[in-house]
Amino acid sequence: MNIRELTPRYSVSPQIAPDDVAAIKAAGFAKVICNRPDEEVPPSHQSQTVRTAIEAAGLAFEVLPLTHQTMTPDNIARQKEMIASAGGPVLAYCASGTRSSIIWALGQAGELPVDQILATTTRAGYALDGLRPTLDALSAE
Repeated sequence: MNIRELTPRYSVSPQIAPDDVAAIKAAGFAKVICNRPDEEVPPSHQSQTVRTAIEAAGLAFEVLPLTHQTMTPDNIARQKEMIASAGGPVLAYCASGTRSSIIWALGQAGELPVDQILATTTRAGYALDGLRPTLDALSAE
């Protein structure tokens, strides 16, 4: 497991497994968000299997499967709400952490300067410079 902090309240990770839950809990996360569609992983790593382990540890779990096509304004707002409603730090995961970083970045447009958003994701290992035109457009709305 490779957790990368974007903010003190939001971190991202590549795919997690049920045996990662103890470390996730020990790291202080209150909620885990799965951004990976079940179709991409074997049953041992699908959202319901991970949910069972996360909830057994007393943590909250939500699912918002993302693809390029589903990175919509409604889903951006939904992810922001899932983060805002968490009782503490959130860990979001997908295949590599990129989708979870992109949806965070899109949700910050208009709230943080674009340079700060991109610097934050770059520090975490996700160079999203190609997202700049979209972030600029969202920030201008």
